[in-house]
Amino acid sequence: MRRHPVIRIAAAIIRDERGRHLLVRKRGTLAFMQAGGKLAPGEAPLAALVRELREELGLEIDPAAARSLGLAVAEAANEPDHLVHAHLFEVSVHGPIEARDEIEELLWLDPAEPAAVPLAPLTRLYVLRSPEAEGSPPQNSSRKRGLIPPAH
Repeated sequence: MRRHPVIRIAAAIIRDERGRHLLVRKRGTLAFMQAGGKLAPGEAPLAALVRELREELGLEIDPAAARSLGLAVAEAANEPDHLVHAHLFEVSVHGPIEARDEIEELLWLDPAEPAAVPLAPLTRLYVLRSPEAEGSPPQNSSRKRGLIPPAH
């Protein structure tokens, strides 16, 4: 069995007051995804998320208010034959959001409407997946979405 190289990332689930998800597209890529990025060697996932949101969107988040949703594994959107191990966090943001650094485009996407843009596998499979569309009752549990729950 072939092993795929793993990219460890931290990613934010950010919603507005209408329930839309903030997605970003990095410069030179096609797929929209959660804001966040790669963990530096020895860096904790939450510290990486705080750093990445500051660098890429100009956001300052309160780490104590970030809610860990667990770990998701998906194909990498921009690195062929790689997997991402994504530590997902739900965060609240206040203030302006702007595309900085390697972010070329921002998009607020309503999860109830079909996406008219390409989505990263992580976003499509774990974040915007609609249980209603799959014929199962709505669930809010991260375990029902296939996430490995966070350790407490």
